[in-house]
Amino acid sequence: MQVTYFLWETPETKDYLYPMRFDGQVRAKKHLGQHFLKDESIAERIAAVVPFEGVEKVLEIGPGMGVMTKYLLKNPSIETWVIEIDEESVSYLQANYNQLSARILQEDFLKWNPSKTFEDAPFALIGNFPYNISSQIVFKVLEERHQIPLFGGMFQKEVAKRLCAPPGNKTYGILSVLCQAYYDLTYDFTVPPTVFNPPPKVESGVMHMVRKSKDPDISFALLKRGVKAAFGQRRKTLRNALKVLNLPVGFDHPYLSKRAEQLSHAEFVELLNAIEDGRTQS
Repeated sequence: MQVTYFLWETPETKDYLYPMRFDGQVRAKKHLGQHFLKDESIAERIAAVVPFEGVEKVLEIGPGMGVMTKYLLKNPSIETWVIEIDEESVSYLQANYNQLSARILQEDFLKWNPSKTFEDAPFALIGNFPYNISSQIVFKVLEERHQIPLFGGMFQKEVAKRLCAPPGNKTYGILSVLCQAYYDLTYDFTVPPTVFNPPPKVESGVMHMVRKSKDPDISFALLKRGVKAAFGQRRKTLRNALKVLNLPVGFDHPYLSKRAEQLSHAEFVELLNAIEDGRTQS
């Protein structure tokens, strides 16, 4: 096989190209955060981490050359869709996965409107997520949580661990609280850098989330705003960190003496609702 190495920057995209083989494969593009999984057994395991129950469709984010897609397509109980922003990857999928037919969406997931494709039908979401936008993907999942009861895939290990971290853990943060308020999370397994082309500099982690049967008794907007304020100054007690919320005059609560990382999602809900109740009474 002929192998040619590229390392240049184009003025249009400022994109670095990695070693590229002239065998019809897609080039990994740095500005898209592409690291192509080359281990079939791991691809098959990731495709199976989400329990496809209660949904008829699954959407894969960033399928690349379809290393995981092929295993999703083998599941007769689920209709597989893919969303891919990279034109070169879309062309590869169209040429090599005829069975996907019209179910290849060439769009930016972060700008995509689920109702445009699935109307109000629920669907599962899965992928090998680009490290540079993985947190944004999770925030979008939370915004669309009523339509996405199942979510999972591969992240940078640090991010996957943070999502699943319990209160009191140093990695516990904003997304930990928000995800755990609406989903049950499971960290599944760790993936080494050597199974990617090009290999990332860190380990990856696979995790999945399943929507809870009941939502917390609070608006998502209020919970998000309060949690962001709390972790914005995580070294301070909540009495000081939440001053930006303009606490009601004379308001007090036992949780205010704690720091953000010490509160569970349920305790955040309790505290923020108490703050709102204090406003109506003042």
